[in-house]
Amino acid sequence: MGENVTLWESLVFGQPLCSEWKKEAEGSIYHLASILFVLGCMGGSGFFGLLYVYIFFAISFLCTCIWAWMDVCAADVFSWNFILLVICIVQIIHIAYQLRSVTFDKEFQDVYCAIFKPLGISLPVFRKIISYCNAEVVTLERDHCYAVQGKTPIDKLSLLVSGRIRVTVDGEFLHYIFPLQFLDSPEWDSLKPSEEGIFQVTLTAETKCRYVTWRRKKLYLLFAKHRFLARLFSMLISSDIADKLYALNEKVFIDSGFRFDIRLPNYYHRALPDQENLTTPIIRVQKFPLRRQTSEDD
Repeated sequence: MGENVTLWESLVFGQPLCSEWKKEAEGSIYHLASILFVLGCMGGSGFFGLLYVYIFFAISFLCTCIWAWMDVCAADVFSWNFILLVICIVQIIHIAYQLRSVTFDKEFQDVYCAIFKPLGISLPVFRKIISYCNAEVVTLERDHCYAVQGKTPIDKLSLLVSGRIRVTVDGEFLHYIFPLQFLDSPEWDSLKPSEEGIFQVTLTAETKCRYVTWRRKKLYLLFAKHRFLARLFSMLISSDIADKLYALNEKVFIDSGFRFDIRLPNYYHRALPDQENLTTPIIRVQKFPLRRQTSEDD
């Protein structure tokens, strides 16, 4: 214990004290280095934040090297700052390479900017979603089918990038699918990861379409490793299903001519004008299925 105290005293109190402080300030290069170092400490997170930090640190250490070489003439001060400068340059090159390597096709870039970027998903994370699941961009010609009712297996998840898809069941029109909407979100939500199924609707391209598609099993493997991605896709798919439900609402009417809102209870209590030979208003609701149910007319 005494040896530790002696070592501490030798390090802290064993150095000669300053008998007189320098009256003149250090050169402008030293102060510039200090200012740049403070600015570097204000960098944010993420790849661009790290790039900002290391660039300012590198310039700061460069200025310190110049100050140590020209003003102080201290080889040790110059050597340590030069080592730190080299480390910063290596980090800048590494981060710049990572940013430069994150490039996508136009369709992937459009999907990222429209959906994932507003949610705070970084480019490296989006690249993981694309590359790990072997996502690809597929072209669907006009009048070609993406899925056929009762035949096509549910083994992927697709997002429409351009064009328009018509959804029908037993030849009866249900709704359209527009760009930046999922093609098979109801099918995805209706099955558990271990289950298999087939489409209960037919999806036909009304125009030339392009869509991004992921393999279902690959996505589930990715979700098992990154739970936040599972929550992200769950939110996107739930929102997409809600949009499709409201699209179906456009086809639901009652006999009186009023529109029946799916947000209201099944029995729409509304006083209708008196009609001849009619004492009690009769409300008939026509049901249209959302993918997995067959079409019924009540």
